[in-house]
Amino acid sequence: MEKLLSTKTDLKIVPESYILPSDSRPGSIKLINHGVPEKLLQDVLDVTKEFFKLPAEDKAIVFSDDPKQSCRLYTSIDYMKEQVVGIYSVEVRKLSLCLLDLIGKGLGLVPGYFRDKTELTEVQIMSTAHCPPCPDPSLTLGLPKHSDVNLITLVLQEVEGLQVLKDGQWHTIKPLPNAFVVNIGYTLQIISNGKLRSVEHRVVTNQKVARTSVASFILPSNSCQIEPAKVLIKDTSPPLYKGFTFKDFMGTYIEDIHQKEPPLERYKLQV
Repeated sequence: MEKLLSTKTDLKIVPESYILPSDSRPGSIKLINHGVPEKLLQDVLDVTKEFFKLPAEDKAIVFSDDPKQSCRLYTSIDYMKEQVVGIYSVEVRKLSLCLLDLIGKGLGLVPGYFRDKTELTEVQIMSTAHCPPCPDPSLTLGLPKHSDVNLITLVLQEVEGLQVLKDGQWHTIKPLPNAFVVNIGYTLQIISNGKLRSVEHRVVTNQKVARTSVASFILPSNSCQIEPAKVLIKDTSPPLYKGFTFKDFMGTYIEDIHQKEPPLERYKLQV
């Protein structure tokens, strides 16, 4: 599905049926006309590709086994390239918050639900991935199947490889020039009380060309209490999930991510 969006969108004139389809199905959305400059999108992809072309010893300098360790990309190499990544992260965060405003409106939440509760969107993580050509793509995946733990993820890609699971079948999300792919995460599924569902996805390798992607994740703070939005809880719509801190949920997610049972199962309520 393709959606038009701009960081200058007036939420008052956007129809709710446009924001949130009535079937509320899992999947990925492509955002076009979003207001992030095309040159910036290409620049950040170029910077990422150049980084992965560096000698292994240069890349090892910024390597860490600790996911909490910041990666000072290009700090000692090229200040202009570091600026590209910084500017891009600011622009994509603004776009993410705009999208959350639209989603909040579609769900019937109070205006500013995600912006006013700053702990809900306090953290932004940028992640880059590079899959070189693989002679036999059937032998390995670029990224195993999983659902994201966060609110939403914006993915920038120009080579196909991202796939989403729907009705038991894997569907390839074909790249659209200068478009973002938006994935719903577990946290937003819980806040929406199941009206939105996280999308299980994976990345397959390509036999002929390399694939480079840049993803931006919006997450709550560790101490943030995650639970279904109270305005969505009614006699006819009881809470589907119990509340918890994001830190606790993150621990469960890491523990269960490759298990057969999704991490969210531990937090479901019997209704």
